[in-house]
Amino acid sequence: MPNFSTASLIEPTLKLPRLLKRASTVEKSALFMIGLSAAALYAFGSLADEVIEGDTRTFDEFVLLAFRSQADLSDPIGPGWLEEVMRDFTALGSSTVLASITLAVAGYLVLIRKRRVAMMVAGGVASGTLLSSLLKWGFSRSRPDLVPHIGEVYTQSFPSGHAMLSAIVYLTLGVLLARTQAEPRVKIYLLSVAAAATFIVGISRVYLGLHWPTDVLAGWVIGAGWAMLCWLVMLWLQGQGKVEPEAAKSNADIPSTGMEL
Repeated sequence: MPNFSTASLIEPTLKLPRLLKRASTVEKSALFMIGLSAAALYAFGSLADEVIEGDTRTFDEFVLLAFRSQADLSDPIGPGWLEEVMRDFTALGSSTVLASITLAVAGYLVLIRKRRVAMMVAGGVASGTLLSSLLKWGFSRSRPDLVPHIGEVYTQSFPSGHAMLSAIVYLTLGVLLARTQAEPRVKIYLLSVAAAATFIVGISRVYLGLHWPTDVLAGWVIGAGWAMLCWLVMLWLQGQGKVEPEAAKSNADIPSTGMEL
């Protein structure tokens, strides 16, 4: 029987901080993305299991009804103009808008000679769209029947395609733009805008009665996880020299911050 001493068990743990300190920025980014992706996929699996068993019904109904007037369930809370604002916000997660944004960004990347990066961005969004359709078909959850829908829907409910694809597109673009900046506050701002856009699209789906809240939560976590996986693949391909690296920054023009995505 192997003889494990306390020192032999503790030694690798003590070495871990030193190993992380020696790791390159790319390696640290890869580890961070692996952790986020794993957490997102685990969260999605746990949530999907709860939805299948029907354990989220009380939560879904409570949140959905909270967005409606108790006197008239066809009337969302708030002034009349808020409903129109939510319609506009939900359009930011539509297939037409997201496809247009993706094509515009891919075209820009091609113009600046980042053709393979453009292919990665377009491929990540296209594969995410396919995954969303497969998940909807696999779970086949019906749309909310508790309140009237404000808008047309043609697919199944779980996970929310608007929430999932907006997470993929906006978070990917947020990271893409953040990688071009040196100042941490600019990076944080860009990522915050991307996260806010993703958040408001999801909230609008519940407000309009088009999705159960857990549909949106599932869309957020699987979309964010998919975006991180796509960026992890891009980092690996850049390391292999198969995808164009991030544009070099001039040390004379841009101060070093030690913070890279």
